[in-house]
Amino acid sequence: MTPDEQGDEQFYRDTESVAFPKLDDRQLSLLEPLAERRVVKRGELVYKAGQRDLGLTVVLRGEIEAFEQRDGTEQILATARERDFMGDVAMLQGTSALASARVTSLDAEILYVPAAELRRAFAELPGVSMTIVNALIMRRRRLRRDREFAGLRVLATSGAREGHQLDDFLDKNRIPHRLIEFESEQGQALGKRLHLTNRDLPVLITPAGAPLRRPSLREVAQVVGLLRPLAFENESEIMSDVAIVGAGPAGLAAAVYAASEGLKTVVLESYAPGGQAGSSSLIENFFGFPTGISGGDLTWLAQLQAYRFGAKFSTPAQALSLSYDGGNEYRACLQVEGCGAVLRAKSVLIATGADYRRLNAEGREQFENMGVYYAATALEGQICRGQTVIVAGSGNSAGQAAMFLSDGAGKVLLVIRGDDLSKMSSYLSRRVEAQGNIEILFHAQIRKMSGGRMLEEAELEDTKTGERRVVRTPAIFSMIGATPCTEWLPLEIERDEKGFIKTGTLVANAPAWKENKRPPSPLETSLPAIFAAGDVRSGSVKRCAAAVGEGGMAVAGVQMALAASAEHS
Repeated sequence: MTPDEQGDEQFYRDTESVAFPKLDDRQLSLLEPLAERRVVKRGELVYKAGQRDLGLTVVLRGEIEAFEQRDGTEQILATARERDFMGDVAMLQGTSALASARVTSLDAEILYVPAAELRRAFAELPGVSMTIVNALIMRRRRLRRDREFAGLRVLATSGAREGHQLDDFLDKNRIPHRLIEFESEQGQALGKRLHLTNRDLPVLITPAGAPLRRPSLREVAQVVGLLRPLAFENESEIMSDVAIVGAGPAGLAAAVYAASEGLKTVVLESYAPGGQAGSSSLIENFFGFPTGISGGDLTWLAQLQAYRFGAKFSTPAQALSLSYDGGNEYRACLQVEGCGAVLRAKSVLIATGADYRRLNAEGREQFENMGVYYAATALEGQICRGQTVIVAGSGNSAGQAAMFLSDGAGKVLLVIRGDDLSKMSSYLSRRVEAQGNIEILFHAQIRKMSGGRMLEEAELEDTKTGERRVVRTPAIFSMIGATPCTEWLPLEIERDEKGFIKTGTLVANAPAWKENKRPPSPLETSLPAIFAAGDVRSGSVKRCAAAVGEGGMAVAGVQMALAASAEHS
């Protein structure tokens, strides 16, 4: 057995009791009023792969097994007996079941809690929901670690961009899957069995074994249950108390707080929850996690928390436009990609973030938030104390970062593509030039980054001479700009000179506020009841914890705005 296999075995042993607890008499009594008792016969399916909106199945008597169809054979995943329950995180999210379950005893008596009642139990019965939710989360973690579990499979040519995109989309949305190269022995066998050729690639193979040829991301999202229908077929409008656009840390925090306060909450995400934080391999400065937590884990757990309280998510669902009618209770109208109905909301939180320009350097992705940063604060100052650090950029943000870091760093290399500091304010450029431990490298670019878990070295090139040098450094600060995701918003929502959304006192003199009896709350935009939080907001602190805090603050503002509207209606 290899060390990896030994580690897996130890993980499965350590997590067995969390993943497969038995419900006690008290927990069963809490579920009983929400459930119905059924007797099911041998061979009868309790649920099948691909099914959505699963309820909770508790075994009172008999035996039920979960199994996966894998290339014409069945693989048993788990067996439930008296007081056990079936399912995984798909029950919490409302996504598609990854496996099927059937009765293996002569018959079985079950307690079945429908999906709608189960969501109520998750929100209102902590005595039972904690046990169930912890088990569902742990089962999904075990499933993702299972080297044999097939689940969804992406069959693609080695190195193909389209196949990589499907793999990335499923991975960032935490859907268990396997990427199989078409050229491999397994890929060739699959292709032959399913009659697939290169023209069909990439192919998504569902848990039921059906191939979906050259699917779009929306088609993939529909298969796995991420793309939830916001409206029924006959509906032309969807009503909500708050519509949250963007599911980064700010949007997810707002979803948790809004849904837990009983607000009807809809979250639109254009690609995958998590935002910039979701791609961080380790966030070590988020409070409550002394050894750090991956951004993907943090934001996934936040999403599950929001689901538990009843927030509705749709992915990928991009907001295309926003129109505003201040005289209407549902003042905001959102047009949503692929949705024929209009989403009408009493309030909106814009949490679409910003696309930070990435350095085009080999190895950069490996060191995101592990040596490559997009803001310089006291935390990074501590990391850099006495070290040589690199700041890339020629604007004010780069100059300010260089000056800030120069207080503690041994040396600051300011890497500039051009030949002067004309983009920087004159007072700041003079300070930078006069600071003894700042070295300005004109006509320079970062070409390569390397290291172990953390960044250790960077290779710089003089673009005039072609000469390269390697610099030992624990940190590179990329200050080459960011573009806020605000192109879909109306002009009435005021923005600063860089396009970031103004809020609070900055918009107090906006036309809509002059007619209003109350001042804007700190995160409210130039349109009442329309809020902005996180990286998209002008003046925001580009930190995960700050974005989470702003999400919570925004919901407090939403509640005040809704209360004020109710008073005047």
